[in-house]
This record gives sequence, structure tokens and C-alpha cells, in this order.
Amino acid sequence: MRYINNRAHFTIAEIQREFKISRATAIRDINEIQAMGFPLTTELGRGGGYYVLQNQYLPAVRFTPDELKAIFISFIASKNSQLPYLQNRRSITEKLIGIASQTQQDELIELNNILLFENTNPGNPNLLELDDAAPAGLNQLISLAVRDKHLRLTYELSPGWPQLMDVFLLHIFNSNAQWLVEVYDFDTDEFRYLPVAMLRDSAISEQEMKWSEQEILSKKRLGARESNLVVKLDSTGIQRFKRMHPPGIILSFTGMFQSSGIFNVQLDVTDVEGLAYYADWLLFLGKGVVFERIPAELRVILEERLGVPPTF
Repeated sequence: MRYINNRAHFTIAEIQREFKISRATAIRDINEIQAMGFPLTTELGRGGGYYVLQNQYLPAVRFTPDELKAIFISFIASKNSQLPYLQNRRSITEKLIGIASQTQQDELIELNNILLFENTNPGNPNLLELDDAAPAGLNQLISLAVRDKHLRLTYELSPGWPQLMDVFLLHIFNSNAQWLVEVYDFDTDEFRYLPVAMLRDSAISEQEMKWSEQEILSKKRLGARESNLVVKLDSTGIQRFKRMHPPGIILSFTGMFQSSGIFNVQLDVTDVEGLAYYADWLLFLGKGVVFERIPAELRVILEERLGVPPTF
């Protein structure tokens, strides 16, 4: 029924191929669906088939008790997480509980009292902190990006100094409790990570793209191969990496059960403050850090902090 509901028109042959059943079985199943009140009409002859009169008559979805718990737990775990499209949690919660039976409702309410997550206030689990609200421009940015990734952004790094940027959007992600957008800046020919909170406006760009999406992704892959910092992590380093890491770094797991991993990044060796930040962060990752490649400038800072050369 879900397959049929998602199509305005279908044929017996399509049903046979999709479900690998005989023609007689397909016809019998369709007749049973029609008998249930599903609004189908038929058209004979070449090119004919079945038509769905209105594509909205699928019976209401029924969740199993475990499925409903999984959805509810996922929802309450997202409190104070700055997620988009969650301006009215109360109405969403009421609708979610409303589809449950009385017994299920009691269980969900008890789950809400028992389960605490790291972003939950233990003194008042139902309290929504101010940071539960996502940045003002996040919804608009996502809505535009699903239509077209070539965007014009108004970025305000300093108050009162907005900057217009013609960009290609690669990702929108949350890192260390902050929403960021990864873009390729056509004007500066570089990849940048911009805090969504500093975006003042977003729109689909009217300019012609200087590079295709494939060419932009090739530029990014080339930059990754030329990274001057390549680091291997043990299981402790991986856990600490998950707790905190600079934006844009992707950790690839190399061992079973996430026992080891590796990441690479291109550092600006002229940025003294940035190198100091990376030195502090690499020390935070623990003693299991092994460097496959490291800039000489960063090596010097680590040697000063440790008193010994970093491990290779």
C-alpha cells in the first residue's frame, strides 16, 4: 500500500517486478486493497493501468512500543541542542504522546523522568535552556541548500561590517555546540567554516559558478592529500576527539570497534595563535597520539610544552 500511495500511476507489470510475484497474485492483492477503500481507478488498453485518485489515503502509521520509545528518547535527547525546525517543542511532544496508547503514554512519561542526558538540567529535566533555540538563519540556510548549493551569504564577522560572499555550500554541521557551514568561497578560492550565528542573510546566488561541483570537490580532495598534519589516534584519543575537535576535521576509523583512527588537516604555519591552539588540543588528546606528518613550527611548540619531541 505504501508503494502504491507514493505513485500517481502504476501497472500490474510494475507491481510484479517490484515484489517478484505472479500476475494473478498482483491482481488479487490490488483487488483486496481496493476493497479496503483505497481510491484506485483503472484504465484499459496500451499505456493503461491503475491511477490513485488522491495520494493521501494511506492508513495511519502504527508504531510498535519499542519504536515509539526510540522516537521519544531521540526527541528528549535533543533538548538544548540547537536543532533546526524545533520552535515549538510542546506541540510536537503532545502529538507524539497523542498517538500512543494509555499504557504507552505512562511509559513515555516515566522515561522522561528517568533518563537524563548530558545537555539536560538534572534539577528540572523539562527545562529548556536559552541555547535550545537554533541560530536565526539556520532554517533559512537549510531550506535554500536543499534546493541549490550555490548561495549568496551576508556574513558579519564584526558588528556593523557585513560581507557579501558568493559560495558553494558543502556541509552544515554542529561542532562543539556551534552550528557551522562549510563553504567554498569563489572570491578567495578557499574553503571556509563560517558560524551560522554570524550569517545575516542567505539567498540563492544569481551569479554563474566559476567552478562546477565536481571541480570544487576535486580541489578539496587535493587539499586533503597535501595536508601538513596527519595524526593517528588510539581509543582514548578517539573518545577525546569526539568530545572536542576543531571544525571541519573528519576522523577515519582504522581499527575494529573504533580502536584506532586517523585524521589530516592543512595548518597555516604563519598563524601563531592557531598553532598554539592546535598544540593545546593535541596534548588534550592524550599520550596515544602518533604523528605521521607534522609542520616544523608545530613540532617546536609541542617540544616546548612537553620537553621532549612528539612521537612519530
